[in-house]
Amino acid sequence: MIKFLDLKKINDSFEPELSQAIQNVLNSGWYLTGGENKAFEEEFAAFVGTKHAIGVANGLDALRLILKAYMEMGLMNEGDEIIVPANTFIASVLAISDNKLVPVLVEPEPSSFNLDASKIEKYINPRTRAIMLVHLYGQNAMNPGIQEIIDRHKLKLIEDSAQSIGAVYGGRKTGALGHASGHSFYPGKNLGCLGDGGAVTTNDDELATLIRTLANYGSKKKYHCEHKGLNSRLDEIQATILRVKLKRLNADNKRRREIAQYYISNIKNPHIILPALTDATAVAENETAVWHLFVIRSAKREALQSFLTENGVQTLIHYPIPPHKQEAYREMNGLSFPVTEQIHAEVLSLPISPVMEDEEVKIVVDVVNRFQA
Repeated sequence: MIKFLDLKKINDSFEPELSQAIQNVLNSGWYLTGGENKAFEEEFAAFVGTKHAIGVANGLDALRLILKAYMEMGLMNEGDEIIVPANTFIASVLAISDNKLVPVLVEPEPSSFNLDASKIEKYINPRTRAIMLVHLYGQNAMNPGIQEIIDRHKLKLIEDSAQSIGAVYGGRKTGALGHASGHSFYPGKNLGCLGDGGAVTTNDDELATLIRTLANYGSKKKYHCEHKGLNSRLDEIQATILRVKLKRLNADNKRRREIAQYYISNIKNPHIILPALTDATAVAENETAVWHLFVIRSAKREALQSFLTENGVQTLIHYPIPPHKQEAYREMNGLSFPVTEQIHAEVLSLPISPVMEDEEVKIVVDVVNRFQA
């Protein structure tokens, strides 16, 4: 069976440096807010291209803290609205509602899976405060149309960069395009730790200081709490793991692009809709996307997935249920988003990772091409 993602093989590829880094932290006797965390924050900020990076407990907390900080700064209030793609993973929406803000769902472009700039304007009103731009599946979601709306309406641009670490738009990396960005280091991400982890990146000095304070119980000085904060910190072991992996991230993303190019150039099955790209021959050298996931579409998804499984190829569905159809958001269950609903009914993620062998990639293509509806 070709695994969808072989995490053990990925982590083994960093040995012995990974184990030595962990052992160094164990030997240090210092496990939170120490030297490894500080060093990782500096290195990650430099990689993304921002002044600040603040390590936090996970990607959801990164987004929660950005919004919470804006509320503490008086720039947002309960009941204000945040525009967010309707087809995102639920964490994007949870971060908004958790702060008693209102998620306003907007349809994506069916070809790119990312927010459709042409559909945003009609949702903007005096309560709109921000657009949460989700770089879904590792593809940059920013474009001139979204930038124009942000500038004209004086909105905050909050990036959900959980899946796009290393992707580029206009010469800058995602995570440095907006006012603030949330990142996830969940083990399966392009830059993944060995547990939960996340970060916020921003060029805003005041916002960075406030987020760091809020993530530490609302405290700058021990036992003195200025805000009603959270406990959301990246521990030293995860920070040192991320430092090891960050050094190879560009090379790992390049390998993902090579695999994506092979898929796009060689999958010829008429029952499959491939990710939309302007020039398939340039995928391997184009840094716009980092291919966290390689997502195809098929009206015969269940039959396709079963066929792939029977022929030794493991796949996953990202994601089977859109946020507005989740029980947690039953107040939205009656809403209709046809593009989103079609996407969620058809998407299927093929294996892609920096440790996949060329022969495995060829087998995936062969099996996909042999599928008959």
